[in-house]
Formats: sequence, C-alpha cells, structure tokens
Amino acid sequence: MKQQNKRLAALFLAPLLWALISGCNFPGAEPEESAKVQTITVMTWNMQTLFDGTDTGNEYDEYRESADWSREKYMGRLNIIAGAIGRIDPAPDVIAVQEVETAGVVEDLANSLAKRGYTWTHFANSPGMSLGVGVLSRFPLHDTKVHTITINGDTTPRPVLETRITAGDEALALFICHWKSKLGGDDLTEAVRRASARIILRRMRELAEQEPDLPVIIMGDLNENHDEFYRRNGTVISALLPDDPYTADQAGFYSETEDVEQDSSELQKDFLVISKTKPPVPKYFPPEILTLYSPWNNELKNGSYYYKNNWETIDHFLLSGQLFTKTGWEFSGCAVIDYPPFTNSNGHPVSYNPRTGSGMSDHLPLLLSLQLVSN
Repeated sequence: MKQQNKRLAALFLAPLLWALISGCNFPGAEPEESAKVQTITVMTWNMQTLFDGTDTGNEYDEYRESADWSREKYMGRLNIIAGAIGRIDPAPDVIAVQEVETAGVVEDLANSLAKRGYTWTHFANSPGMSLGVGVLSRFPLHDTKVHTITINGDTTPRPVLETRITAGDEALALFICHWKSKLGGDDLTEAVRRASARIILRRMRELAEQEPDLPVIIMGDLNENHDEFYRRNGTVISALLPDDPYTADQAGFYSETEDVEQDSSELQKDFLVISKTKPPVPKYFPPEILTLYSPWNNELKNGSYYYKNNWETIDHFLLSGQLFTKTGWEFSGCAVIDYPPFTNSNGHPVSYNPRTGSGMSDHLPLLLSLQLVSN
C-alpha cells in the first residue's frame, strides 16, 4: 500500500510544487477565484449499481424493497463511498460517475462531500432505464447537452452527457459515457458501442469547426479495452482502434503507396482511433482522422476492472490534441486508484455486495491531472 500511495503522490507532486512556487492555490475551496487556478484533477468511476432505496420499478431485483434494500442501506453505502473519495489526495475537482440511479443520487453524493465544494451537478439517463451517468464539479457546468443514441430502432441503455467547465479562463469540454456492455456477446453488441462512438465523432467534428482550440476529454466506462481489436484477434472493427498499419488496413484505409482518393470522414464513421503518442497525431491513418490520446500502457498499467482472472482496461480518459500544445490546459498525469478501500489485499477491485453491505465497486477509479500553461 505504501508503494501504491507513493506512486500516486509522485504523479501529482510536480504540479503541486509548481503551484506552490508560483504562489497559487488549488481549485475547489474558492472556485469563483478562477484566476488562481493552476491545476485541475478529474476523476471517473463506475460506482456499480448505486440505487437510492426507493422503489420505482426499474431497479435490479437485489435493490428492491422486497429484497430488503432500503434507504438506510443506501445512505450507509453512500457514506462509505464519500469517505473513500474523501481520502483521495489531491481531491478531484470534477467527478464523472456511472451506474447511478437518479439525479438525486448525484446530489446526495455531492452533499456527502460538502466540504469538498461540489456545488454543480448534472445527471442523464435514458427513459425507463435503471441507471445513468452524472457529474459533480467544483466549477460551474455550462453548455450541457444529453445525446441519446438509437440504432435499428432501439435506444442505447445510457446517453452521452456533454458538458464543459471554465477554469483559469480556459474551457474544457467533457463527454461522460457508459457504453453498452458485452452482455449478449462481444461481437453482437459491438454495433451499439460503435453507435456511441459515432455521436462522439459528430460532436467533436462540430466543435473542431466552431471552437478549434477547445480541448476535449472523453471519459467513463466504454466497455472496450484500449487493445480490444487485438483481444478479439483483429476480426471485428471495434469502437476503439489502435493507430497501427494492420488496423488502418482492416478499417478500409488504403496504404500510403496507393494513389486513391478517399473521404476519411466517410470511412471513420463510428470508431475512435487511439494513440500512445503525445500529441495524438495519426501515424498509420490519414492525418485528418480524429485521433485521441489514451494513457493506457503509458501512465496507466494493469487495468481498472478484473474479470475472469484478467485485468481489463475498459475505463478511460481519451484526450484531444489540444491538451498537448504547451498552452492552456495541458495533460500532466493519470493514475488508477489502486489502493484500499478501493482494492482488496490482492490489489483487485472490491465489488459491492448488497446482501452484506460490504465492498466498494467492481471498477477502480481513474484520476487525471491537468496543468494550466501560460503563454
């Protein structure tokens, strides 16, 4: 545990020292004094079925009053979660959450963390669905939109929540996601995840035309590994594709040696290309292909979800190129929160058990640090 805490502390030590030397404060305690902001920390976490204890008919069976789930048990779990988040240092300024039942749950969580100053919240779900996504922020949230996704007449279980914050006079666009799970089969459900990627692509292209300098962060449980394409033997085009020559060829892009005109925007309809390089400039795809940086295999190791004795990297921060331009908000670091009470003695996530009230979540949180770079 000491090594894990030292590793996390080292990740954020450089921005902290920089802020202290410059005589500036961290955000959160006084978010209205945006001129003092020098760092921002963003967290994403799938909280695993956080139901509020009031029956509406959409709950999972084990979270109904008939199964002895109650408001009291909900509040007990909420307090445990808030206590765990309260131990994270530095405190996240923005928290994106997945698998929460209602807007009231997001507000209850903010109230449980009142000392941290999460004054602004949003929540989004699809009608009739059990769970949704939300966000808590120490900075005002604005320009918030909810994008529902329909494919073949069916609406995806959860929408994409788009919002933005402005801190230090610099704006950040945030997309909070919980894509379709693989329940029903990896390949059979892939089309639904690609439909979600299509929404991201459309909005990012719109933002690139309207606000070309606006940095964008896609975050949440995407139910896809960063190397999903190869985990499935390169036989199915997944919603996340690595930037390499084989993938580019399989996705329908001609090699550089072929003199063939292509409309890249037509070919990149419903998948995101992810890169390990900073900034995320495509190497094997055409230069106009929208490419995002993934910290997996660089700053992030192992995984955030442990399934069938294997780590998975299905929780993500995907970062646009504007976060690597040495101006405005700049990527500083990223970490998996892989220590107790989020993990057990084996270092694996501690799933919540509604019967015993023990555990935390079957996912580990991710923490992202950004630093404001002045011209």
